[in-house]
This record gives sequence, C-alpha cells and structure tokens, in this order.
Amino acid sequence: MPGIEEEAAEEREARVREPRASDMDQDSKLPAIDKLQGLHIWAIETMKMVPVPEKAHGSFFEGDCYVILHKEKASQGLSINIHYWIGKDSTTDKQGAASAYVAQLDGLLGDLPVQHREVQGYESDVFKSYFKNGLIYKKGGLASGFKHVETNMYNIQRLLHIKGKKPVSATEVDLSWDSFNKGDVFLLDLGKVLIQWNGPEANLSEKSRGLALARHIRDGERGGRAQIGVVDEEQNSADLMQIMETVLGPRASSLRDAIPDEKVDEFQKANLRLYHLYEKDEDLVVQEIATRPLTQDLLQHEDCHILDQGGFKIYVWQGRGSSKEEKKVAFSRAVGFIQAKGYPATTNVEVVNDGWEPAAFKQLFQHWTEKEPLEQLGRGYTPGKIAKVEAMKFKVTHLQGQPELAARQRMVDDGSGKMEVWRIEDLHKKPVDPKKYGQFHGGDCYLVLYTYQKAGRPQYIIYLWQGCHASVDEVMALALNATELDHMYQEETVQVRVTMGKEPRHFLAIFKGRLIVFQDSTSQDGCVDPKSTTQLFQVRGTDEYNTKTTEVPPRASSLNSNDVFLLATREICYLWCGKGCSGDEREMARMAAEIISAQDKQTVLEGQEPLGFWEALGGKAPYASEKRSQQKSSHYQPRLFECSSQTGRFIMTEIMFFSQDDLDEDDIMLLDTWEEVFLWIGKDCSPYEKKESVTMAREYLKSHPAGRDPATPIIVVKQGHEPFTFTGWFSAWDPYKWNNDRSYEQLKSSLGDMSAISEMTMELNNINLIQWLADGRPGNPGEGAPGTPAGAPAMAPKPIGSNPTSSSSSPRSSYYSSNSNYNSELSPVPPSVEAATIPATVGTFPREQLIHKAVEDLPDGVDPSKKEHYLSDSDFLDIFGKSKDEFYQMAKWKQQNEKKQHGLF
Repeated sequence: MPGIEEEAAEEREARVREPRASDMDQDSKLPAIDKLQGLHIWAIETMKMVPVPEKAHGSFFEGDCYVILHKEKASQGLSINIHYWIGKDSTTDKQGAASAYVAQLDGLLGDLPVQHREVQGYESDVFKSYFKNGLIYKKGGLASGFKHVETNMYNIQRLLHIKGKKPVSATEVDLSWDSFNKGDVFLLDLGKVLIQWNGPEANLSEKSRGLALARHIRDGERGGRAQIGVVDEEQNSADLMQIMETVLGPRASSLRDAIPDEKVDEFQKANLRLYHLYEKDEDLVVQEIATRPLTQDLLQHEDCHILDQGGFKIYVWQGRGSSKEEKKVAFSRAVGFIQAKGYPATTNVEVVNDGWEPAAFKQLFQHWTEKEPLEQLGRGYTPGKIAKVEAMKFKVTHLQGQPELAARQRMVDDGSGKMEVWRIEDLHKKPVDPKKYGQFHGGDCYLVLYTYQKAGRPQYIIYLWQGCHASVDEVMALALNATELDHMYQEETVQVRVTMGKEPRHFLAIFKGRLIVFQDSTSQDGCVDPKSTTQLFQVRGTDEYNTKTTEVPPRASSLNSNDVFLLATREICYLWCGKGCSGDEREMARMAAEIISAQDKQTVLEGQEPLGFWEALGGKAPYASEKRSQQKSSHYQPRLFECSSQTGRFIMTEIMFFSQDDLDEDDIMLLDTWEEVFLWIGKDCSPYEKKESVTMAREYLKSHPAGRDPATPIIVVKQGHEPFTFTGWFSAWDPYKWNNDRSYEQLKSSLGDMSAISEMTMELNNINLIQWLADGRPGNPGEGAPGTPAGAPAMAPKPIGSNPTSSSSSPRSSYYSSNSNYNSELSPVPPSVEAATIPATVGTFPREQLIHKAVEDLPDGVDPSKKEHYLSDSDFLDIFGKSKDEFYQMAKWKQQNEKKQHGLF
C-alpha cells in the first residue's frame, strides 16, 4: 500500500530531522536516554521501536529488524555501541526505519557511539558478545509470534539447528528429519520438554554449548519449569526417540553430512584500503588514498572516510568537522559502496566518530595518538592485574546536574542513598545484618535494594548478586525473590544482575569502599574462615567509589607489585604494599583490614617481608612484579581470539569483553598483548590444531593489519599450567577453575526431574493402544512403523494433548493446546483428527488426472503432496477401501504406504 509506505517514510524522515530526547519520549515511547544502562533491544513494529523484554534478549525473528543499544565501562573508557539488525526475511521499510532510529540515537548520545549494521548469520564479534548463551533465529515476525516468549508458555513446537561457538546460533528450521545432519546439534522444543539430539559426529564442545542453550531456554523462557532430555546415542534413548518420531514422523533416509561454517580468513581481513569521501561541485567523490599499512594522519577531520577491510567489514569514519547531513547518510553511503564493489549484502558496516574510535578500528593503523581522556569518576584504574593509569579527580556532585555524564559512567548518584541487603537461604530471602553489608560469599546469592532520590521522588535499583559457587536452585530463587520485591514497589525498580567478579561501578560505590568478596562456599559468622588459618585479599581501588577487596589463593604467586594485599592469619594481619601502589590504595586497604581481621595490623613493604609473612604463604614464589611496559601504540588493549584451521585456512574469532570463562578445554586461544603473543592450549583440543598452533600464531603476526614484527615472542601456555605473566591479563583468575567445573556428562546427569518426559511417553503408549483398539486389529500395541525403535507409536505426528476442536490451519500447530494447559490425563476415546489434515473445501478431479502423474502434469492448484485430497468421496472409497475420515486416522507412515501403492504419493 503506497500510502502507508509514504506515511512511514515521512515519519522516519521527521524523526531523523530533529533528534531530541523529547521526540524519543513522545514518538517512540522510550525511556529518557539518561536512564538506559547495559543492554537494551527494540524491535521495529509498525515503524516504531517496541522494547523487547530482557527474557527475550538473544531471540530474533527472521522477518523483523531490531535496534540494539549497549553501554559498557571498558578498560580505557566508556564503550557505547548501537546496532541495527536485519532479519533475512525483513522488509526494506523495516530496514530503513531501523537505520533511521540508529542515527537518531547516535545524535541523542552526542555522536559518541559506534554504529553497526548487522545481518542475520553474519553478526560482528561485538554484537555476538552480548549473548553469551547464544543467538536464536525464529521464523516469522513480531506480528505472529512475539507473545510466545512469555515465561511458562508451553504453546511451542519448533526445531532449532545449533551451530558455531562463542556464542552458538540456533536457527529455527523445518520440523522434519530432512533438517538434520550428522555433525551438528539440534534442539526439539516442545514447550514443556526440550530434546537435544546430538549428531554422531558432533564434538564435545558443540554438545556442551547446545546443552547450555537448552538450559538457558528452560530457565529463561520457561521459568525453570521445562525438562531437558539428551539423545547422544539413539539406541540408548528409546523414550526420547519415541517422542521425536511421533512429532517428526519416521526417518525415511540416512542423515546428511554436516556443512562446515564459512568464515573469513585473516589474510582477507588484512587487505586494507582507505578512501576519502568529499563533495566536489555538488557531487560525492570517493577516492582511494592509501593501502596497508595505514597511518592516523591520513584521516581528515573535516571530511568522512571509508576503510575497506578486505570486504569483511566496511568502516565509515566521520570527522568532527563533517556536517550533520553527511552523518545522516553514513549507512547509505556504506551500503552503496558495498554494492559498487560487488561485496555480499551481508557485509558488516561500522560507523565510528572522530575521537571515539573503538580499539578494533585504531588497531588497523600503525600508530595512534590519543587525545586527552575524559575525566573519570573518582580515581580510576584499568582492570587487570598489572594495569595502571594516572588517577584523575572528579566531583560526584555533578552527576545529578549532568545526566549525560551519569549515563556514560553508569552512576545514577554518588552511592549515598538507602540500602537493604538479603541473602538467599532455603530459597527465601533472609535479611543480612547491617554490620555485614558489603561482605559477599561465593557460594551465596544476594539481593540488594538501593533507594535514592530524583526530583523529589524515590527511585529503586535491585541488584541480584550471584556467587560463582551458588547452586542452580539458589540462582532461580534469587530471580523469583527479585520479582516479588519488584512487585512490592509497583514494578518500578531497575533490576541489575551482577555476577561475582563483574560488579559495576555504582555497586562498588554504594558500599563506600567496604565491598569484600570471599571465595568460600557460603557465609559464616566471622570474616576469617575457621577452616583456614590463612586468607589473602587483593585490594583494588583508590577511593570509596571504586574500591573492591577480593579473596585470592593464599600463596606468594598471587601477589602483584602494583597492588596492596591483606594477609590475615589467626595471629596477625599483614598489609603488604607493592612497590607500585599509591598512598590512596594503602588507605583503602587499611579500611578493609579493619573489617577482615580483628588481629593486630602490621604494614609490610615489598622487599622487607618478615619470615612469618612468607611462612604463612607457604614460602616464596615468583609473582607479577613489573609494571606494564609502555606499548608501541598507546591505544592497544589486550585481545583474545579463538583459533581454528579449517581446510587449510587460518581462522580467528575475537572474544570481546573476555574473561577466564572464555577459555574452553577443547580450544586453542591466542592472547595478544602486543609485545608478546600467548597461545593457550586446552587439554581436549584436537592433536592437529595443537600441532599447527604455533604456525597459526606466526600467520596471525604476518597478516596483522598494523604490520607487526614477525619476531614478536610466541609463548605456548598449557591449561592448568599458566604463568602469572599470562593470568595477569585476566581479572579474578581462579587456578582451580577446571578442577571445579562440571563436565558435559556431569551436566547431563544433573538435569534432574524427567517426569514430564515420562508422562509424555506414557501418553503416547496409551494413545497407541487406543488407536489399535479403535482399528479393531490384532497385534502388539507397541509395534511401530517398520524401521522405528521398539515402542515407537503407530500414529500420525499430531500434537499430544491437543484440543480436539482446534481449528488450526497448520499441521505444525502448537505442541500444547493454546486453550488449555498441558494435561497428562487422557480421555479414553480415540484421538480426533486435526482439522488441518482434511481441507474444509477443496475441488475434485477425475482419478486419471491424479494417479501416477508427475508434478508438472497435475492440474493447476493441486498440492502434489496431498493428491488424495482432490479425489471425490466415491473415488477415494473405491481406491483405498475406506473413507477419508478413516484414512486420516491412520498412522502417517501407513497413509504414505497406501498412497505409494495406488500411485498417489
């Protein structure tokens, strides 16, 4: 309808013309921009931005477009990224609206963010890093399916094809055995039951990540009320295969071979070309000015540039002197460039602003000179064991008067509001003694309610802090209790999920330097674990706004010359001051020492330790003792990559915002710290990749866009034997991580209650028995179709427990009836036939025009898969010896056999 399209286009044009916060509130119904923190997603629906609930984050409909805003406090400042995501079946109208909204958000945020164009299946590493549990691509669009993400909804029947690593992607495919292959993992989602089918050639990593995604769906979309079954070997999973064969029908042919992933190799990424965009006589000129290696002085601040990274990614760099009109058309220019070069439409596009370039862009240049950094809140430091930057002063009282600054810093106030803390105990919240506020234990979960004033009204934040050793039940109880607390405050709270070791800045600020994280399994009376004679704590921070104290293993190798450590024994508490620590850090350590230990305090300078100090740590040992050396490029940040070599090609996948959890046992990882390149070898990686790992590292240096020194040292590190020079680049390194992690088999055995699967199997058997009695035929009720497992039901693949009066127009209607909840109690009557299996109104044709006819010879309008539908009732009865009603009550495989016999298949 042209009228609607023109109206939508005019609306989008008006939005971009005047990008004001008030427009955002009135037109898009979005919250004020200063309230947004972390990850936010909107879907484009009727040309407006519709917020996507958090529990649906990571699920994308193929027929839609989305806008994603992410703000993260990075090691060298605030990172703001805006993406618009294009589903493969989305319309050009939705794509245009998403692009326009991204330009509007960029203006509202002061031209600070990096803007990204993402295409389904070809997303950037930054985009994928937001969804650690994986991406799910759903068929259709919001108009037909958005409501189905509601928690505890079982009205689902879909098949997901799981591929990839870090994170996985799960694409909804046809509900058929034809979708399966030997090498991948598939998830049959039936609402109350999730069945993971592992291909015979799938590796352990793929199985583990598939199980992680299944658990994420169960705990997120289903509120923990679904059950998971796993098929590793079909012959050992009769019950699960019975359910799968009922839904999918019998498997008629052998499985297909797996198709390898397509990725861009490093040499293609290193093929850099820089173009200058400028206007000449009212024409836009695109002129190539340089190839690799590139230098920063090539970028002209009054114009725009395109940097072509071998067709893998297109960067649009916007100079600070470029006009607003030029910035508005940045994406369209990039897309036009892609078309002119003949690149795939899936090519990534990233728009960066002068002065706010991301590290990945800056590292494409040989040298990069930073401008003066923005003032940071409090006195800042860079995360990482040996990271240090110059401290800078900042007045926290400016936050209320500068909301844009508060948004960038993720600090709603200075932390002086009211606070209440509860610990999850016996699945309920128990108040914590105010004297112990700020003390968190790794085996527990906590709720923190923070109240502050804004414009004379109370505002609420609920922090959900999850210890790394907390049980699954406690984590689920944490979410449920947070929901109850939210209801108590009329659902006006902001909920922030905090993982141990990843505490945000405001969380640190509200405890005024008294945040202490204990590694023990659960909280106990007293601070020092009575089972341990010695505890060691690392103190990080320079004032009450940024200080955290973390317990680390009590051994000398945990020390770091750049920090202050507290060594608490039963007799004394040592304050060990590294040579690189500041006076402010020592003051904050003294505050923490008063909380941790009631014993006498003794200050110890590095190099002047008494004998008792080393004895308490089990003796001397090497530790991180040097400050981080000056990098060749001041902009450089350590980068972590997953390595692979497929069919002779060198493939690198960057892991954004990395942590120790990203090191998987079957992987080879490359950590680039500029002066050194580390290769981390997982204990379960393939022998071939292990053999080729050093070669891959050399190829990485050789193909680096910045022209790296090929003589850069390559250090091979094996899992479980990491030196401090490697672990120092990770925060909160746990040397016993892999001793405590559960294996795939342990995770599979911990799936728990299988009652829903048992009920479903019982229902199938009962329906099967009733079907045989209704047919009046002798035989074994457990006897299924030829070639199916013993006990497979001889019945058509219709939804179990479906509503007999359902008027669904699709044979793949929802697994559970939309009109009632799942009910395992069966009615003692034969199952009714779905309305979808027999057309209500269909034309008939003479049998001669249907029997033994090829598709091209059939009459117009005839569905070749349902030729029998078009027979008259008398012809049907004459050919099959039964009525259509009787025919469609037969098992699907029986129907197909009879159709083959009579030339109607």
